[in-house]
Amino acid sequence: MTDDDRGDPRRPDPDALLALADKDRRGKLIVFLGAAPGVGKTYAMLSRARRLRADGVDIVVGLVETHGRSETAALVDDLEVLPRNRISHRGRVLEEFDLDAALARKPAIIIVDELAHSNPDGSRHPKRYQDIEELRAAGIEVWTALNIQHLESLADLVGQITGIVVRERVPDVVLKRADDVLLVDLPPTELIQRLKEGKVYLPESASRAVDRFFRLGNLTALRELALRRTADRVDDQMVDYLRQNAIDGPWATGERLIVCVGADELSTRVVRVASRLASGLNAPWIVVSIERADRELETADTLRQLEALFRLAEQLGAETRRVIGQDYVEEILKLAKREHATQIVVGVRKRGGLSRLLKRSLPDELARRAAGIGVHFVTADRPEKSARKIPLHALSAVGLPRSTMIAATFVAVATSTGKLIDTIIYLPNISLVFLLGVLGSAAIGGHVSALIAASLSTLAYNFFFIDPLYTFTIAAPHEVFALFVFLAVAIISGGFASRIREQAKVAGTRATALQSLYDFSRKLAGTDKRDDAIWLAVSQLQASLKRPVVFLISSSGELSVTAAWPPDTELDVTDMAAARWAEARREAAGHATGTLPNSRFQFRPLLGPHGIVGVCGIAYDKDDVDPASERSLSAVLDQTAIALDRARLSEETIQQAAQLEGERYREALLSSISHDLRTPLATITGSASSLIELGDKMNSESRRDLLQSIEEESQRMSRFVANLLDMTRIEAGSLKPKQDWVDVADVVHSTVERTRKYAPNRQIETRVAPSLSLIRGDSVLLGQVLFNLLDNAIKYGGHDPVTVYVRQDDDEIVISVTDLGRGIPAEELERVFEKFYRRGKADGRAPGTGLGLSIARGFVQAMNGSIHAESPAVRKRGTRIVMRFPAAGNADMVAT
Repeated sequence: MTDDDRGDPRRPDPDALLALADKDRRGKLIVFLGAAPGVGKTYAMLSRARRLRADGVDIVVGLVETHGRSETAALVDDLEVLPRNRISHRGRVLEEFDLDAALARKPAIIIVDELAHSNPDGSRHPKRYQDIEELRAAGIEVWTALNIQHLESLADLVGQITGIVVRERVPDVVLKRADDVLLVDLPPTELIQRLKEGKVYLPESASRAVDRFFRLGNLTALRELALRRTADRVDDQMVDYLRQNAIDGPWATGERLIVCVGADELSTRVVRVASRLASGLNAPWIVVSIERADRELETADTLRQLEALFRLAEQLGAETRRVIGQDYVEEILKLAKREHATQIVVGVRKRGGLSRLLKRSLPDELARRAAGIGVHFVTADRPEKSARKIPLHALSAVGLPRSTMIAATFVAVATSTGKLIDTIIYLPNISLVFLLGVLGSAAIGGHVSALIAASLSTLAYNFFFIDPLYTFTIAAPHEVFALFVFLAVAIISGGFASRIREQAKVAGTRATALQSLYDFSRKLAGTDKRDDAIWLAVSQLQASLKRPVVFLISSSGELSVTAAWPPDTELDVTDMAAARWAEARREAAGHATGTLPNSRFQFRPLLGPHGIVGVCGIAYDKDDVDPASERSLSAVLDQTAIALDRARLSEETIQQAAQLEGERYREALLSSISHDLRTPLATITGSASSLIELGDKMNSESRRDLLQSIEEESQRMSRFVANLLDMTRIEAGSLKPKQDWVDVADVVHSTVERTRKYAPNRQIETRVAPSLSLIRGDSVLLGQVLFNLLDNAIKYGGHDPVTVYVRQDDDEIVISVTDLGRGIPAEELERVFEKFYRRGKADGRAPGTGLGLSIARGFVQAMNGSIHAESPAVRKRGTRIVMRFPAAGNADMVAT
């Protein structure tokens, strides 16, 4: 792609094309949307299905609820209907949609009614829309029906309109990702008439429905919501089409929303309102929670409430963020600037006059400091309660007496100390002693203890140190003022001390968690083995969560348990099904998820930079994991996934290096074969052709020379093939030398004579020490080794003599072959024993296959010997190959 292509305004949007390609891989979703029950959604689906079935389309009915409507039931008669799955639920037998039967049948189109339906316990998914997602992932087109009041973002609005709380809800993203939304509309007056005629519900149910839900105002409002949502969906489809085809048109406005939430009830309403606002503007939106750096949220319940709020926002299509900072307004505005947000949505509570006078609220500060950004306020129905709540644990049956005892102890000590000082010396500011007591109470007992200590200190100071003594009466007016000042100072200083205590506690907790993660990261970085990384993660998670942990890794396409703690942890059929789902779909499955929630484990995929590397299962036998531990768990799993991915890449690198080495050997072998076979074959072929064509015309000497050439080149080929076979035996581990008594002198003399026949023009000197001990080995292999060494010395030794030395060095027999060639560089002394390694001759050509010395080392080691190269050998030139073999003692020979 050229730069001109990138700047072409007519170029289609790549993101839109990728989204279109992803849709093509999945089954389509057609939603028949209505304002209320009875408008004809199921009737419209079945009528359309009958027409397609008549045209030969493979369409089946997975589940349809007729609700006793005869005209709807009649449309099912000519369609294929899948049998239902019978499930026992709370003492009753329910007939539900059979997901597995639908996947096995795999039609082109399947009808699954009631998108918002909740499945009974024991089902694979708790909600029917999740069943439909699995059907779509299998490439099956799904038709379904939905009433507008079941959308998650409209739940609170529908409750306000109708006064009825909708229990079964569908995330807005399900409708947003549908391929088509067909509105089935009916005027409210006609719907009410159908209801009265018994065409929607049975007569006794119809009368109650008219009185409660099917009112003209309710139906009109719901109809407006359905029309608006359908119009928004059509607008989305139009924008997608324009982007995919690079057509100028009404593109999105570029709006982007920041939604501020906290752990309170109002935030749920803020999220729903923001979802409707983002849908109307066709804008992306981010839900953000700001946390103070010096404190944690007060209870685990508030943390869980915030987690539930984030899950709701994600279901409605939002992106969620957590930000830590001191100044809430500054952090929100920084995020808005960084994300190019155009609007901020924040909740506002109705506050009393005193509260408004004491402090400015977050919405007030946002409105004052947000320049160029629109701020939307979502109000609450009730006035704001006290901004600061005393922790409930401090007022519990255990917490309050403890706080009181701490405060009373410090006040008693302060009083005793003050009286002691007062008897020794007059001290006008004796109240400072009580302030120390208040600070001590705050540092140990917290806010409640500090407040109690301040009150008790005020009473004790009045009773023991203000005239008249030992009464609570105050004689001098200025003492009254001083007493109230003391009380205010005590409360404020106690508050500061308790705040510092809380900050120190939070800092300690975070430091401990950070140190734990740091230690884990350091250990993880020090290992490159998969099993070590997994066991480190298991130990870390089990120590922090105190619950069973399992890791599953796929081997040969089958997911299996690799590590677990406790070691006897077993997974049943449901657990393994959830683990396989997490691996296949790359999403959490099992406990508290949308897939197989009855499993006692929650399985999470380990996603590394290069794909999924495994699955981790956490047992939920007791309580759920608190959000603080959840964050640590996520961090550990992320680091483990990276470590496993790194280990996998390391293994692949080693395999690739081995493959490259194999390729190098293969290329060297082919090069050797092409050279060492072509040359003798050419000589043999030429000599044989000459004998055939000119044999009668040639004299006897010429014919003898040609026959001798054929014999020599045949022997050369035979040695080459023998070398290849020997190397194959060594690498396969099938080389098993004999363990006979071998006279080294005999083997040396016979091998030298054999070599002289091969190279009659080269001088070979032999020096063998007398009275050599025998060795254990194979005389044939030893002769082959010597022949290879002599052949190598003749090739590289120039025209100087080659010398073979044999001597006994204590309990070893030493054999050396020395040439006077140009020698071997020190860095290559070990490489000469590698396969296919060849040193070039003086003329630049590297003769041979490079297997001789490699085979020699293999044979020598097989006979319990050793071999090495030395260079220079004599007068700063030449090479010496030295072999050492254990000599047999007299005891060995007698035993044999």
